[in-house]
Amino acid sequence: MSFWRGVGVLAALVVLAGIAPASAQTQGMERRGERRGHRAGARAAKQACKAGDEKSRAECRQVKREAKQAGRKDGGSNVNAAPAPKPAE
Repeated sequence: MSFWRGVGVLAALVVLAGIAPASAQTQGMERRGERRGHRAGARAAKQACKAGDEKSRAECRQVKREAKQAGRKDGGSNVNAAPAPKPAE
C-alpha cells in the first residue's frame, strides 16, 4: 500500500511542478495592473499636493488629473477621437 501512496505523491508533484511555471497573466491583466499603478501614483501626487498647503483643492485635483493623463499611452490627447481608418490595400 505504501508503494502506491508513494507513486501517487510522486505523480502529484509532477503535475504541480508542471503547473507552477505557467503564467496566468494576460495582456488585459497587465494593462489593469498598469492602470492601478497610475491611479496610485495620481493619488500620491494629490496627497503630496494637499500636504504642501500652497495650492487650492482645484489645483490639487488638476495635479491628480495630469498624473493620470500622463499614465495613458498617448497622454490622453485623443480620448474621444474616432479610430484611424484602415489603409486601402
